[in-house]
Amino acid sequence: MFEYPKLLVDTGVIRSNALKVTGLCAQKGVSLWGVTKGLSGRPEVAKAMLEGGCKGIADSRCANILRMKKAGVKGPFMLLRIPMLSELSFVAENIDVVLVSMTETVEALDALCRNAGKRSQVIVMVDMGDLREGIWPNEAERMGECLKKCEAVDFLGVGSNFGCLSGVLPTEKNLSALVDVGRELADAAGTDLAVVSGGATSSLYLLEEDRMPVGVNQLRVGEAILLGTDVTGKREIPYLNKNAVEIRAEVVECRRKPTKPIGEIGADAFGKVPVFEDRGERLRVIVAMGRQDVMPEGLRPLLKGASIIGASSDHLTIDVEDTGKSFRPGDILAFAPDYGAMLAAATSGYVNVRIL
Repeated sequence: MFEYPKLLVDTGVIRSNALKVTGLCAQKGVSLWGVTKGLSGRPEVAKAMLEGGCKGIADSRCANILRMKKAGVKGPFMLLRIPMLSELSFVAENIDVVLVSMTETVEALDALCRNAGKRSQVIVMVDMGDLREGIWPNEAERMGECLKKCEAVDFLGVGSNFGCLSGVLPTEKNLSALVDVGRELADAAGTDLAVVSGGATSSLYLLEEDRMPVGVNQLRVGEAILLGTDVTGKREIPYLNKNAVEIRAEVVECRRKPTKPIGEIGADAFGKVPVFEDRGERLRVIVAMGRQDVMPEGLRPLLKGASIIGASSDHLTIDVEDTGKSFRPGDILAFAPDYGAMLAAATSGYVNVRIL
C-alpha cells in the first residue's frame, strides 16, 4: 500500500554473485550453502542462490524456512541458529541439516525424530575463539558419545562461527584445529567425518589465496552473495557485484538550517549525547525513514556529496549542500546498505520490499 521506504533486491545480481562464489569454491573442493537471513528468507532470493549453484539454503529462522518451503523452494535447508527446544518438533519434520552445540538438544531431537519416523543430520558447532555458540574442543569426546547413542540423528560433521560476536577471524591455524576436533568427534561417534563447515563470507579470502586448510569442505555464505562485501575483513570483494540491494526513501522536508543545534544539549531519543561541528548554515533534507526502518549507521547515500547527519525513530536527516542539487518534497534518495542496514530493512514491517 505504501511505496516508501523501499528495499530493492535484484535477484539477477544475486544469481551472478552466487555463480562466481560457487565457482571459486568448486575449484577448491568446497560446497557452498547460500544464507538467506540477510533478506529475511525471501523465496526469490533462495531460488536465485540455488540457480547460482548453491548446494542448499541456510537460514537462522524456522519461520523463514517455512515461508520458503511453502513458496516451493526445494532446499535442502540448514538451520543456522542452534535450535530452541520449543521449536524442535518443527525442526524434526522440516529441516535437513541442524547446527547443534548441546547434548540435551541432540537427545531431544533424536527422540522427536524417532517418534516422527524421521532422520536428522547435525553439524556440531565448535567454539574456536569467537565465544558464540559451540562446544569447547575438549568436549568432543562427550558429544561424540552422545551422538553414538542416537538412533535417528546422524552426525554429519563440525562447523564453527567467526567474526559475528567477537570479531575473531578465520585463519589457517584455527580452521586446521577445527578439522582436528572434527576427526576426534567422528572417532568418538564411531562414524566418518563428512563435513567441516569452515565459516562464512569471512573465510573466502583463504580460498582466494589458496590457503584453506585441507579438510574444510563447506562454507555458509550470505553477505558476499547479497552485497559483494566482507564486513569482517573490511573489504569489497573485487570479483563480485555490489549493487544487488538498494534502499530508497522519500524527501519530506528540505531547507537551510544551522549545523550546530540551538539551546542546551542533552541526550537524544536513544540516550546518546550528539556532538555537532559548527559549519554554518547548510542545505539539508529529511527523508521519511528512521531507526524503525533501518540501521542508519549502515547506510551510504548514493548521491555524490550527500552525507547522513543523524536519525530518529522515523526521520533521517541528510546534508546535501555539496551535491549541487535542489530538492523538494517527493524527491527520492537512494542508499547502499551494509549487512546490518539490509538486515534491519528486510525485517522491518514498514519497509516495502520489491524483488526484481
